[in-house]
Amino acid sequence: MTRIGPARRWFRGRCWVRIGRSLADSSAIGKGNRTVTTSKFSRRDWLGASAGMVGAGLLASPAAAAAPKEEAGSITFGLNTSTIQGQKLTIAKEVEVVAKAGYQGIEPWIRELDQHVKDGGSLADLGKQIKDAGLTVIDAIGFFEWAVDDDAKRKKGLEEARRNMEMVRAIGGTRLAAPPFGATDRADLDLRKAAERYRALLEIGDSYGVTPIVEVWGFSRPISRLGEAAMVAIESGHPKAAILADVYHLHKGGSDFGGLHLLGPDAIPVLHMNDYPDLPREKLNDADRVYPGDGVAPLKDLFRTIRTLGLRVNLSLELFNREYWKLDALTVARTGLEKMKAVVGA
Repeated sequence: MTRIGPARRWFRGRCWVRIGRSLADSSAIGKGNRTVTTSKFSRRDWLGASAGMVGAGLLASPAAAAAPKEEAGSITFGLNTSTIQGQKLTIAKEVEVVAKAGYQGIEPWIRELDQHVKDGGSLADLGKQIKDAGLTVIDAIGFFEWAVDDDAKRKKGLEEARRNMEMVRAIGGTRLAAPPFGATDRADLDLRKAAERYRALLEIGDSYGVTPIVEVWGFSRPISRLGEAAMVAIESGHPKAAILADVYHLHKGGSDFGGLHLLGPDAIPVLHMNDYPDLPREKLNDADRVYPGDGVAPLKDLFRTIRTLGLRVNLSLELFNREYWKLDALTVARTGLEKMKAVVGA
């Protein structure tokens, strides 16, 4: 077992986060004495400190960081149903559209699954439809207060998380988004406590076979940047900890895509794909998202990095564009897939 000594640190943003115990030793979580310091040291020291975190797949290997080269990763293409939510289709119909458009996966919302059941549908049957259509459930979008400081709210949030996980499992899914819902305005949220709470959420997920993944929300005060989500994931110490990133949210929160070089091949199993217009960050909102390639996001650089690092990632087109909602759903889905493939191959 590789141990990270008390003097070793992990780089996050502009600070060095001191890690006092092995990330591979789950019994150490919540017991180690971790502090934040602004001391700096060499890149060689950083590479040595990161060795123990490489095994979990969250950080890139020192060799890869020192000498980037093309490696074999994997990229699959999926559609988040928000992209066609304005067309008011049932989830069963959305599955048909996504499959016909040529995607490999679908990312539904829990509220759609709730509506499906309310309308008399079976989640098991929906899962069979998804599988028979040749699709996988990339992830599911739900909202529950797992990170909040209020114990009563967090307890209720974890019960909702269990309900979400049960539904995801029923349709054949293995991942669930875990955004900082309920804590978005808490700039004082202790990310070390958030990491402990994330671990508790992951342990609940273990019993369902569903992995919650920390989602970056650019407008959220505590987890608006890639480094903050990475800290929560890494400090949780759980072997399945991972990050759900989003092109729009990374930009909205001020993250540079260059930070991906510090992450391992399995750190970001899901990446929400979109683009954004040339507007000030503070004026951008979800409705401004456009097809990949139709905005100013540095997508070519992003996918050059993804290919270089050999990342294994499921791309999911997530848009909330009101103009697209006025169009035929299949046309929107097909256009989105074509544009995603174009920027990936550019």
